[in-house]
Amino acid sequence: MTVDRRAFRDALGCFATGVTVATSTTPKGELHGITANSFNSVSLNPPLVLFSMDRSAYSLKAFEESGCFAINILRDDQISLSSTFAQALADKWDGIAYEIWETGCPILTDALASFDCRTHSIHDGGDHLIFVGRVLRHRSQDEGQPLLYFRGTYHHIG
Repeated sequence: MTVDRRAFRDALGCFATGVTVATSTTPKGELHGITANSFNSVSLNPPLVLFSMDRSAYSLKAFEESGCFAINILRDDQISLSSTFAQALADKWDGIAYEIWETGCPILTDALASFDCRTHSIHDGGDHLIFVGRVLRHRSQDEGQPLLYFRGTYHHIG
């Protein structure tokens, strides 16, 4: 049976997800970041999370070679951050507030939650690679709502 690609994407879009910005850095200190809604918790012990990246993404090699990444869960008022990091080859870091933790990956200062990770493993996922990371440090905000993505558009809780 052949799966129609567009119909498959539409069906997947029925699963509401949060929106994240995955970040990394190269050994030369170049910052990379992408918008991703393919974020998941994997394990509490050890603390593991994952996200998926398209094999054609400009930043893929940087994420593969860095040995680390950070995940920043966006708040519902951060649509502009999501849009900025969804662009390929743009200057994404101009005016962006971030800090550096243990791995050297950028942590978005105002994210709803952030996870600084060492890459635990990378797996084949068809047209994507699946990055599993061991969480070294995390932070979450007590206030705020997540930015959601459902059926191809942004949504808010409530």
